[in-house]
Amino acid sequence: MPALLPASFTARVVWLGANPDREAGLPSRSLDSMALGFGGYEEETHAGLTRPSCSRVISQHPRGTEIRNVRQLTVLSAEELAATAAEMGVDALDPALVGASLVIEGIPDFTHVPPSSRLQGPDGVTLVIDMENRPCHLPAKPIDAEGPGHGKAFKTAAQGRRGVTAWVEREGLLSVGDELRLHIPDQPVWPHLTKARGLD
Repeated sequence: MPALLPASFTARVVWLGANPDREAGLPSRSLDSMALGFGGYEEETHAGLTRPSCSRVISQHPRGTEIRNVRQLTVLSAEELAATAAEMGVDALDPALVGASLVIEGIPDFTHVPPSSRLQGPDGVTLVIDMENRPCHLPAKPIDAEGPGHGKAFKTAAQGRRGVTAWVEREGLLSVGDELRLHIPDQPVWPHLTKARGLD
């Protein structure tokens, strides 16, 4: 019995990009297409089957521990990017400045789709959504380089709208203009979630 359900929501790829050297800076360079292997996009600094652990999993692993790489790609929503820009008081926000790998449009409240959902492309290429990507201060510098004084507003404005991290489940090609189908886990929300988070 299938554990994932094809949803009625589809998204269109409106932008692709890759950061070739994270040490040199956060911004991505735009691409027309992206060949994805099981390690992600080969020319992206976050590619690989494993990675050193970072602050997002510090409660589980000491920083720098080698772990499975489930953040090969950063996927953002065009609608949420526009809302972030509006809150920052700018006309638009270039996804390259925030280190995006993929920008899609068409799925509402995209940052909060269920973890383990899939985005599947025309040739079967499939991305697994790991979890929400939390805003940080790193985009401030490149944003300020384009529009002085706006960078510091990003972290707050992007709260709940920073997109998700994802990894490649099935290899294939993504291109700007492709349609992606959303597939969601066929299971109810865990009823003990609020208690587990210490909010009960």
